[in-house]
Amino acid sequence: MIIAAIVAILIGGGVYMVLQRGMVRIIVGITLLSHGVNLLILAAGIGTWRQEPLMDRATPDVAADPLPQAFVLTAIVISMASTAVMLTLAALGRDDDTRTVESPERTARKLRSLETLGKATKTVEQPERTPAPTTPTNPADEKKGATNS
Repeated sequence: MIIAAIVAILIGGGVYMVLQRGMVRIIVGITLLSHGVNLLILAAGIGTWRQEPLMDRATPDVAADPLPQAFVLTAIVISMASTAVMLTLAALGRDDDTRTVESPERTARKLRSLETLGKATKTVEQPERTPAPTTPTNPADEKKGATNS
């Protein structure tokens, strides 16, 4: 009963941490999940109290099953290696701020500044502007300009 409660706490805490926003919290959650599953597999191999799985010390009917222990030992090594890889990727990866939401205007300004530096990967659509009239609108003024040239 105690092992089942510990498994429930580990898996529940792992699920809670995986659903968080920070990358390190997600990695800790995955580690807690793997520890909970390892303990569950180890507990599944123990029905009642058993002796150690050494055949010279115990008879086969009272010896513990060594297969879950071997699985858990292998899973611990794999979990440690994958946690190290995930932590390395989290440390070396991009450090984007996922807690704040940028406004579209700020994103457009940032992309325009990157365009001027030649570093933009996508273009920003500029709003259509109506050009200011630079030519004279009076036809008499146009004739005067043509005769002066």
